[in-house]
Amino acid sequence: MKLLRPTLFLFLFLFATNSFAQIIQTTLDPKQAPPVPSNWTKKNKLGFDISEIAFVNWSAGGTSSISGLFKGEFSRTYTKDNHKWFNELIVKYGLNKQDGTELRKTDDAVQFNSTYGFRKDTASNWFYSAKFNFNTQFTNGYRYPNRDVAISKPFAPAYIFLGAGAENSNKKKNRTFYFSPITLKTTLVLDQDLANQGAFGVKKAVYAPDPLDPDNEILIENGQKVKAEFGILFTGYMKNEIYKNIFYENRLVLYTDYLNQFGNVDIDYDTRLDLVVNAYVKANIGVHIIYDDDIKTKKEVVDPASGSKSQVDDGPRAQLRQVLGVGLVYAF
Repeated sequence: MKLLRPTLFLFLFLFATNSFAQIIQTTLDPKQAPPVPSNWTKKNKLGFDISEIAFVNWSAGGTSSISGLFKGEFSRTYTKDNHKWFNELIVKYGLNKQDGTELRKTDDAVQFNSTYGFRKDTASNWFYSAKFNFNTQFTNGYRYPNRDVAISKPFAPAYIFLGAGAENSNKKKNRTFYFSPITLKTTLVLDQDLANQGAFGVKKAVYAPDPLDPDNEILIENGQKVKAEFGILFTGYMKNEIYKNIFYENRLVLYTDYLNQFGNVDIDYDTRLDLVVNAYVKANIGVHIIYDDDIKTKKEVVDPASGSKSQVDDGPRAQLRQVLGVGLVYAF
């Protein structure tokens, strides 16, 4: 009887210990453990703006038209300790159709930005940064109503910026400024016809008079498809809520080349006012201004003798595009 009690107590103790161990093991099962927090932040936004006006027996006159603009913005940000890697893809494509005219393009852009930064401590907003930027378009561009001669094409032009500098990024104020004193700008014109014209600043083709036909010229050397520049780049981004559900967004890019007309600044300024109706409906007003001394505007001239039309360079001009739209936005 004396031996039975210690034996029974030992058995109960071992049984309880084993049960408790099973409970702990079940609780710490890796399959049920919470996922490890990711260092990546992902944002996706798709939007479609549409505007339409129609006239039926309208005594004051008018032309029916419909316009649509598709927009996509995708960003991926990696943040860990003192490292930050930001990637952004922006795409836009718009079309317009009016009575009596063919379908016309109103907007066309592909832009990719990537910035890597390193800071000394997590309290600082200053980063040692390297930046890559790429811009081009989806389809051919025309000076309407002329649809026979394209004045731009995919990768004609395309712009690449690659440089290193310093960036100030303030997440609370939602603003970022970047300055690079060493930036390589590459202009691509991968269409030979446009390259031969010297479009977008590349070296144009070399011609010589045809000895057999004074009115004709012989191509001696094709125009270059690549132009490289080395200079200073400044970019700025800011987005603020200036009033409830009204957001003001600005993007600015300034560039000047060291070797070719230093101080002649290329400007790309895009400003937009977003009016949020609800989570899915927004109105926006935007203005986009570009000035680049290498981009020559074209005008159409008519030969008085033959009546034929041709396009000639008319020098650099400030380019302006204004947008007003209401549409749907889906963020995920």
